This record gives sequence, C-alpha cells and structure tokens, in this order.
Amino acid sequence: MGVIDISKAPVKTGTIYPAPFAGEMAGRWSIRLGEAGGLTQFGVNIVVLQPGAKSSLRHWHLNEDEFVMVTEGTCTLIDDDGRHEMSVGDCAAFPAGVANGHHFINETEDEARFLVVGTKAPHEVATYSDVDLMVEIRDGTARFTHKDGTPYEGEEE
Repeated sequence: MGVIDISKAPVKTGTIYPAPFAGEMAGRWSIRLGEAGGLTQFGVNIVVLQPGAKSSLRHWHLNEDEFVMVTEGTCTLIDDDGRHEMSVGDCAAFPAGVANGHHFINETEDEARFLVVGTKAPHEVATYSDVDLMVEIRDGTARFTHKDGTPYEGEEE
C-alpha cells in the first residue's frame, strides 16, 4: 500500500467498554494508520486526547505487546509505578504478560497525541487494574467478565 494519507485514514470514536465505563472515554479518539495501510499483524494508531480525556481504563495485556510514543503535547502515564509526565518524543513499552496496569491522561489545556503500536494476537485477555473487569477477545469478538470469570452484564451509567 505504501504511503498513507493520514487525512484519509479511518477514525475510531467510542469504545467497546460496557456501561458505566464507556462514558469515561469522552474526548478520546484514534486515527487507524495500520488499518489504512492494510496491516493485519499489528495495530498502529494515533490516539488523540482532548484536555481532561484519558486513553482507556488502566489495563495490561496477557498476549499483546504495546509501544507508545508521544507525538504532540504532554500527557501523564499512570502505571503501577506511579505518574510519569511524558512529552513529545518520550516512549513507553508494555510487554505482553507483565501485569503493569497503565493508561494516559491529558491533564493540560492543549490536545495531546501519541502513537501506539501493538500486536494483534488471535486470542487476547486484558485485565483492568482499578475495576472488577476483564475482556477476552477471540477472533475479533470481545467478551467482558468480572475478574472471577463471571459474565459482566453492565451497569446503569
């Protein structure tokens, strides 16, 4: 496919999170560069965070590596080691199977963006560190459970 016109790349808004967690991702969207380039083995996205937005619930991946590089603005990485202010050029890596729950928050008055690259395992489990929630993704279908494995039915927002 070659050169990707970022202005024509698909944009993903919203989230797959069940209620009440989906609403917590307001002000976040992603530009799907890997999809635009026809990549299937790993994802490449630019995540955009408006002031006050967060990238996700704090989570870690069982089977997928994840790499992040800030490309615009400043955001705060919150992981099991604490809070880390990150600005343009700063990078973070999250190896598969390492239980280090992480997410990014834009605590500034300006938009922030980061590039995220991650593997696309055919079977993935993500655990959410701060809430009683896990997701299992198999062949593109997500199934949410509580950490004890019982189905998560969602709750009223």
